[in-house]
Amino acid sequence: MLTRKQHELLMFIHERIQETGVSPSFDEMKEALDLASKSGIHRLITALEERGFIRRLAHRARALEVTKLPEQATAGAPRGRAGFKPDVIEGGGARPVAATSAANDTRELPLLGKIAAGTPIAAIQQEQERLPVPESMLGKGDHYILEIEGDSMIEAGILNGDLVVIRRGDTANNGEIVVALVEGEEATLKRLRRKGGSIALEPANRAYETRIFGPDQVEVQGKLVGLMRRYH
Repeated sequence: MLTRKQHELLMFIHERIQETGVSPSFDEMKEALDLASKSGIHRLITALEERGFIRRLAHRARALEVTKLPEQATAGAPRGRAGFKPDVIEGGGARPVAATSAANDTRELPLLGKIAAGTPIAAIQQEQERLPVPESMLGKGDHYILEIEGDSMIEAGILNGDLVVIRRGDTANNGEIVVALVEGEEATLKRLRRKGGSIALEPANRAYETRIFGPDQVEVQGKLVGLMRRYH
């Protein structure tokens, strides 16, 4: 049995990960729960971790993963969680799954190659293989998979070697994590920020700087909707 604050925090983290693909910051959690200090958030997270509701990804800032939900929340959740597994992290933009959809339904998507999360890399390659992806992570539209190379998004829980699921498209909202093609040559995964007439590609690693481009230098090729991790 969770306390009211523990339940509120768990659902806030869960909903934020579904909306944006990353867990909220401690400041955002503190504000959402109207707490006076972040020490209260640390205690709540520790309690949730001990009860098996969340997991911290080692050595990664802001990397929390919801591993289960309270029974009452699962029963009424609008985004069907029956197929959720700890090694599959849903991203922002995933659409609700019909109640009749089987928990193990999957769709095969093309793995197109590697994409940089840090250093420059060649633009997206051709299909290498096809991999099954849970339908609960997807929605309408065309999707593809890329393998992350680099560490510039680690504070968003996106690690070197991860497989990211991308919904193809040429538009994105401010703050969303996108596949950006820079000057027609360099494909990278970054958070998109529009600042006046410029476009900022923002990393999630303090060791890297935000890069600023003109609007005609960056082409959005899709946005993050999910992430899969292999454990060997």
